[in-house]
Amino acid sequence: MRFVSISKNFSVIFLIPKSLSAMSWAGPEDIHLSTSLASYLDKKLLVLLRDGRKLLGILRSFDQFANAVLEGACERVIVGDLYCDISLGLYVIRGENVVLIGELDLEKEELPPHMTCVSETEIKRAQKVEREATDLKGSMRKRMEFLDMD
Repeated sequence: MRFVSISKNFSVIFLIPKSLSAMSWAGPEDIHLSTSLASYLDKKLLVLLRDGRKLLGILRSFDQFANAVLEGACERVIVGDLYCDISLGLYVIRGENVVLIGELDLEKEELPPHMTCVSETEIKRAQKVEREATDLKGSMRKRMEFLDMD
């Protein structure tokens, strides 16, 4: 794990496992890796997961494996210029799924002004349309590659 300070107002922790294919138990030499999370206790964080989800919440606890507990957690779903914060409540995150953790500056606006907050049903509908468009684009590309065989 690497701690990188980008500016006075924002800092990031990169959690990089030794092996992505097989996670191993942390030994005594690895204990120091998650101790820098202590500075984030009781602060609002953005957590990026391996599957691309973005979670926001207040860090209440963590362990030596970087497993974390977020209080008041929500998943921020963004589709184009639309976004929705889906409430999750108290949320436990397995450390090996964490890609990035960053502290949010509560004094600054979190999102650009052109973003529009929508309901959960609207964002699900927008996600479905985006997924269908991506699938169609992929199938069209496969057809074109098939026709372009030399």
